[in-house]
Amino acid sequence: MTATMTDTPPPAAAKASGAQQPKGSRFSLAQILLIIMGALILVAAIRVVTGADQLTSGGQIGAALGLAVPIGLAGLAGLWSERAGVVNIGLEGMMILGTFGAGWLGWQTNPWLGLLCGIGFGVLGGLVHAVATITFGVDHIVSGVAVNLLALGATQYLAKLFFADGTSATKGGNPKQSPPVDSLPDVTVPGLSDGLASIEKHHWFFVSDLAGILGGLVTNVSVVTLLALVLFVGSWWLLWRTAFGLRLRSCGENPIAAESLGVNVYSYKYAAVAVSGGLAGLGGAFLALVTSHTYLEGQTGGRGYIGLAAMIFGNWRPGGVAMGAGLFGFSDALQLRNGGETVHALLLLLFVLLALLALWKLYRKALWQGAITAGIAALILVWYLLTKEVPGDFVGATPYVVTLLVLSLSAQRLRMPKADGMRYRKGQGK
Repeated sequence: MTATMTDTPPPAAAKASGAQQPKGSRFSLAQILLIIMGALILVAAIRVVTGADQLTSGGQIGAALGLAVPIGLAGLAGLWSERAGVVNIGLEGMMILGTFGAGWLGWQTNPWLGLLCGIGFGVLGGLVHAVATITFGVDHIVSGVAVNLLALGATQYLAKLFFADGTSATKGGNPKQSPPVDSLPDVTVPGLSDGLASIEKHHWFFVSDLAGILGGLVTNVSVVTLLALVLFVGSWWLLWRTAFGLRLRSCGENPIAAESLGVNVYSYKYAAVAVSGGLAGLGGAFLALVTSHTYLEGQTGGRGYIGLAAMIFGNWRPGGVAMGAGLFGFSDALQLRNGGETVHALLLLLFVLLALLALWKLYRKALWQGAITAGIAALILVWYLLTKEVPGDFVGATPYVVTLLVLSLSAQRLRMPKADGMRYRKGQGK
């Protein structure tokens, strides 16, 4: 992302469609599986050493999944917009609109219509951002902040208008929340869920950890979570395996070259930002309909911004966004469910990861970076050894600290779309 807007660069190269990274920078499937296996073994070892059995329990993973979905949808929303060259800081506001739309129509009709209304309200916010940035050339950051402020003010006013009196007030509504909304269905795999829970209770090394993780993924899973999974896979296929996706990504790499090849850049940018708003609205609707079953003022809690962090961590790719959202959701679930003792176990995990990173930096001859990382790892280890529990105030900040750490450690390998946030005017490619 860029906080300033400059003119689109000249069509320097035939890299108009160059949205792809070099093949050498990608991991093979075998490498990815080995990394996942290594991470699971490391977490299992940390659980055994610290005695924090909740670290990989089914309840912990289920809670992490529920908390990761709105963050992941916000991150996917940002990916769609920025792949077309439009920075979308307004994701938080679009999520707020989605929470209100879902709560407003959901309690009056049914949660399915509320879900659609939340998506529609998000699309509306996306179109406002698109008109400002694409048609009128407003700075993307300024427009996104304006969308956030407008969404917050509009929903506060509408909540007082629709929920403070009348039928809604008698059913539990007030100026800061809507009446309760009926629940959307959950999915549990019969037999498999109970079997995995039984294995988890034995606390065997790795086996019980794996059972707890899988059990959390097949027990009481919301249908909206399954929809989010389909949207991630569908977005990957559409953006990286179709001509539509190639044209859309070319608008974020070099819109002038794309236009010279006959691509209607404005249309693709508008479509991408509208989809972005709809996905953010769906994330907000998830919070209103699945997490709390009602619209609550301020219930997004900055998840739109954390979604942006997940998008950056994921290098503007759906798989990376999903991993980032899972990480942030896991850290959020830890501090909500288990408190200081389990978060304390994360200090040991953080020490191991930083120590490995320091060794890698030293191996690559990055001596200063390796020494600094090693020093931080030593401080983390001292903190872990001298304490038994993380203070409550710090526990609440765990998701945000994880966000900062992840972004700082992953910043060197990132590659955003080349024309992301840059001004484009129709006709420049002719």
